[in-house]
Amino acid sequence: MVRSLPEWRRSEMADMARALTIGTLLALLAFVLWIAYDQWAMVSVDIPAWGWVAILAGGGFSLIVGVGLMALMYYSERHGYDERAQGPERDERNG
Repeated sequence: MVRSLPEWRRSEMADMARALTIGTLLALLAFVLWIAYDQWAMVSVDIPAWGWVAILAGGGFSLIVGVGLMALMYYSERHGYDERAQGPERDERNG
């Protein structure tokens, strides 16, 4: 016979799982940032001003495209463009 856990126990387990997930993701982020900084500091390359402009322009353009596509997706969904097309029923025998 399987006994279910009390509600307060399930809530504690969910909170612990959430805390472990957030802690793991933060640790992974810290590790990646540490590696990125270490690699950046190990290689000393002087980037000219036009290089920084190109990097920032490329990042900004990518951000604009991403935000624009997400906005189009939400607009399309809210205005019914994603609904299934309603056409005449096809007869399976006639193709």
